[in-house]
Amino acid sequence: MGLDYQLVLWNKHKKRYDIIIALSMFLYLILFAGITLAFNANTSPETLIIRAFGSLAIIMLHIVLAIGPLARLNTAFLPILYNRRHLGVSMFIAALIHGAFSILQFHAMGEMNPIYSIFASNMDYGSLTNFPFQVLGFLTLLILFVMAATSHDFFLSNLSAKVWKRLHMMVYAAYGLSLMHVFLGAFQQNTSPFTIGVLLVGFIVITSLHLITAFKERSIDTATANEKEGWLQVCDISEIEEDRAKIFTVENERVAIFKYEGKLSAIHNVCKHQGGPLGEGKVIDGCITCPWHGYQYLPGNGQSPAPFTEKVATYQVKLEGETVYINPKAFEEGTAIEPCKI
Repeated sequence: MGLDYQLVLWNKHKKRYDIIIALSMFLYLILFAGITLAFNANTSPETLIIRAFGSLAIIMLHIVLAIGPLARLNTAFLPILYNRRHLGVSMFIAALIHGAFSILQFHAMGEMNPIYSIFASNMDYGSLTNFPFQVLGFLTLLILFVMAATSHDFFLSNLSAKVWKRLHMMVYAAYGLSLMHVFLGAFQQNTSPFTIGVLLVGFIVITSLHLITAFKERSIDTATANEKEGWLQVCDISEIEEDRAKIFTVENERVAIFKYEGKLSAIHNVCKHQGGPLGEGKVIDGCITCPWHGYQYLPGNGQSPAPFTEKVATYQVKLEGETVYINPKAFEEGTAIEPCKI
């Protein structure tokens, strides 16, 4: 959490991950160029750049899409999730270089405007063998540009978290368009089956990770609780770790019950920043800390500590013996609720 906006807010962790991103991109490009020239020394510099940065961008897009489900399946991936936006912007830069050289190579030599030429030079949209796949790549680049340009928290704050999240869910549209772009390009140009095979493996991996995560999350949403005089029996006190939470679905909303300092408090599970799962975070210095980007809330009232203004709904909790109960009716966001003493 920060009090003001900066172009890039680097700390030692972000610097380290950004260095890793830059070095990995550089090493990949060198390796790709070396292998390409070893097997085909006649490859032109323009073609080499187009293929190197294009393959780099599609690989990075797969990594970006894999980070989310991996972080839900294993908390060891959370530090990478924290830096995913920097990875996404780097991926856009690779895609932009690929796209720019492709336009120069194939559309800038004639009298027609290069951008217009992308859409007008081939109108055979009804053919698989001659479909204008470059149009799909251009549309992918536009989506990635919008996402990269709005990746800063300034836009997140001013667009609202819900609008910003929906905007950045367009990454799946970009992924679909990029797959078709690469597949059709490889198909039409008789590229080695290896390219299509790698693309297929990547699609299977991404799809599998999302399905596995969805089934895991579904177990939370479908869990049932016994009702007793308007209270829901949710778990045994021993099931909640110290300074951690257990997540339940109450009235179709996910709620996190935290155990800390000999007390229990319950808040709405969704962080106001980017919809992060607060229940997967922990209590640090007396504040519930979102595992995605470190936004904090006081467990007793669901309010971010001053001067921040984010608030989440709170819930009443009670303990009978070793059994934890929750009142399913949420209080207004930021409402102070007396913690349940253990």
